Amino acid sequence: MLSNLFEKHGQFCAKHPWEVIVAVLTLTACMLSMDNSSHSGTAYSTNSFRTEETNAVDIIFMTIIRCSAVLYSYYQFRKLRKLGSNYILGIAGLFTVFSSFVFSSTVINFLKTDVSDLKDALFFFVLVIDLSKASVLAQFALNSSSQKEVNYNIARGMSLLGPTVTLDTLVGTLVISVGTLAGVKRLETLCYFACFSFIVNYLVFMTFYPACLSLVLELSRSGSCGLHEKGTYFERTSPLAELLYDEGHKPNPVVQRVKVIMSAGMMIVHAHSRWSLNNMDGNDSNQLFPVMSGIGAHSMPHNGTQTDDIQNYLLRFLAMTTDHIVILILLLALTLKYYFFDDVDDLVNSAIQNRRSQTAHQLFCSENKIVQTDTSFLKPTHAACQTSNIVSTQGECELDSQSVETQTEIDSLGYEVSGEDASPARSIDECFSLYKQLGSAESLTNKEICNLVVEKKILPRELEKVVHDPVRGVAIRRRLNGESGGFQKALKTLPFQYYDYKQVIGKCCENVIGYIPVPLGLAGPLIINKKEYYIPMATTEGCLVASTNRGCKILNESGGVRCVVHDYGMTRAPVVRFPSVEETCEAKHWIKCNKDSIQKCFNSTSSFARLKEIKCLQAGRYLYIRFTATTGDAMGMNMVSKGAEEALIFINKNVKNMEILSLSGNVCTDKKPSAMNWIEGRGKQVVVDAVIPRLTVEKQLRTTSKRLEDLNKSKNLMGSCIAGSIGGFNAHAANIVTAMFIATGQDPAQNVGSSNCMTLFECTDKGDLHVSCTLPSLEVGTVGGGTALAAQAACLDILGVKGPNALKPAENAKTLAQIIGGAVLAGELSLMAALSSGDLVKSHLTHNRTALSEIASSTIKRVLEDPLPKCTPS
Repeated sequence: MLSNLFEKHGQFCAKHPWEVIVAVLTLTACMLSMDNSSHSGTAYSTNSFRTEETNAVDIIFMTIIRCSAVLYSYYQFRKLRKLGSNYILGIAGLFTVFSSFVFSSTVINFLKTDVSDLKDALFFFVLVIDLSKASVLAQFALNSSSQKEVNYNIARGMSLLGPTVTLDTLVGTLVISVGTLAGVKRLETLCYFACFSFIVNYLVFMTFYPACLSLVLELSRSGSCGLHEKGTYFERTSPLAELLYDEGHKPNPVVQRVKVIMSAGMMIVHAHSRWSLNNMDGNDSNQLFPVMSGIGAHSMPHNGTQTDDIQNYLLRFLAMTTDHIVILILLLALTLKYYFFDDVDDLVNSAIQNRRSQTAHQLFCSENKIVQTDTSFLKPTHAACQTSNIVSTQGECELDSQSVETQTEIDSLGYEVSGEDASPARSIDECFSLYKQLGSAESLTNKEICNLVVEKKILPRELEKVVHDPVRGVAIRRRLNGESGGFQKALKTLPFQYYDYKQVIGKCCENVIGYIPVPLGLAGPLIINKKEYYIPMATTEGCLVASTNRGCKILNESGGVRCVVHDYGMTRAPVVRFPSVEETCEAKHWIKCNKDSIQKCFNSTSSFARLKEIKCLQAGRYLYIRFTATTGDAMGMNMVSKGAEEALIFINKNVKNMEILSLSGNVCTDKKPSAMNWIEGRGKQVVVDAVIPRLTVEKQLRTTSKRLEDLNKSKNLMGSCIAGSIGGFNAHAANIVTAMFIATGQDPAQNVGSSNCMTLFECTDKGDLHVSCTLPSLEVGTVGGGTALAAQAACLDILGVKGPNALKPAENAKTLAQIIGGAVLAGELSLMAALSSGDLVKSHLTHNRTALSEIASSTIKRVLEDPLPKCTPS
């Protein structure tokens, strides 16, 4: 519950950054402009509590506090710098500066302190502020590819960090505030400083910081160092992955309970102490800040002139005491370390990380290849948003000085793994020990990782995980499989670089070794229900896109396509078994009578899956229970499977002697020819039609409506019946369906049922041609599966149906079904016209066999012109 509350709060701050920032700044300005006239003569100063002989213990204590604050700040920023993102450093610095400003204004107005006391207060604040949580939230936001994802990640980060930060702040404030009851004025003052540090840090982190984070990243998108087309603000290195992993898990419940108990106990202590103070002193106005009760009594008399006050203040502020000298020496030492020694450490680490880069560079030189890397594919570095070219000449490798960083980045991922690593591999035990100690194999060379896989120390399927880089993991797997299978040469022409495997691994494919580029063509536009759509088709069949494009042109000239979609719903049919036929019949009857209860159980598994129908089919003592449910914009197989499993459990609790054999009993029916899908439908039923004028048929298609009607009857209807086809009463619907399935990220195997189609051509009384296609089981979706892949999502975006429809769920999936139905009609019309006019073979030979085009044209012309010889009986 708390996580949801903090998530909504974070989402509000991220979506309305200007409003939140203005509100925080306004509140801060109000605090600065508060009327302090009642206290003008009694300005509170901690110096007034001290005697002329300054307490040595106080000096030592404050010196330790100041040194600790400086060292802690240096440690935190040094740790952030190692993450390698200037965004995080800048955002953390902004968070610190603004928090300090709000803290200063809070201390001045609420504690009525002197400005000179801020040096103590600010050191306490710096010591209390925790940049680790701020950096984690920044990494959540930076690990985004769009502003919408930035807002989502900020909200997710707040839901994870909010409860922990709130509890830590509460515990810290209550524990430190015990010191305000000690009765020692100096201790009370320092405790108030610490308490306000906790509170201000929490308020800024929960309000100003997420809003500022969202605004900075939104503004940076328009700059040269904004989002990349194929990336995020921040690359996922191993430190980030570990942080996100740690923060993604719930905190230790035992520790959380202890903190809650501590908070409750401290509240009781405070309540008892405050109540006791109220009984001893009737002045309630000073109970909130007991230290304020001594303001008038301990304030030094104001006898000097205004000039003397200013001079005394400046002398006191600039006086160099021992603690000041210690702080100054510490700051100088840290500055020298930062500029001279930290760079040396970075160079050592960089040398270790570039080990594989040098190996790959030597391989380039040894093979005497000319390599040119297209900079349009390379992601710019975050520190200097620039790209560069990598050039290797014949027999000599030359590296541009500006491309060293990009070269290192690419080679260190292990892209070039065709040869052996130049440096000798370490022993298996040493490598495995290092892998277990670091929790990753990122620091090992490709050869060493391969050795660990061969020795079964690392599972091949986990390569991407252990090296914290999907591309490098794929490269190493290619090397392993190529060497073991003896097909290294074949892999050279199989691409694997410049692909976002994060959307693939664990979702779409396993044991990935690359990807298959399929040509993508664009047909259209096609007018469907008075709206134009361009049709993306991924295919290797020549003339398919051109033929579909011709059909689109004819249909557009005829006024476009009319389309109707009915959402039948996705199906899943488990099979169960009973001891006898009688018990099977009883179970069938029970399911029919308790449909509402089963439906409630089924619908509880998803926000979108809604059970429409339950159909029971009995075969002896076997019962096939076919669940049909709508699934929003998703194709829905996983949704329906999950709901069917939950419904089965519910039925099993109420029906005796039921044995669940399988979640799928092949009555679904999925990815198999089925008369049930053809008759009852599955997924979406699409019906499209159009009327082609007679003149268009004769001039554009070079045939007649009557010939097309006769051809359709003899080929698509009678021919399919003779062949015993189920749902195959069409010319080539599967061509268009499959091409669009591959282009839009659908399941290609479902073209078996989705290609069920009946094409009808009818000649009207006026000689026009009425064409229609009916697809009763089109299984499509715009969410899940391959639709999340970048290229497939782009094709969906071309159609205007990318992702779910927020306003009308399931509308995008229906629109996609309409477009596929319209494209099928265009393809059917074009192919049937080509068959009717005799242009099919001619067009294929002309377009697909360019070397033989002249021979093909002359041969076809002769065959068409010369009549066949008559056969005479002998």
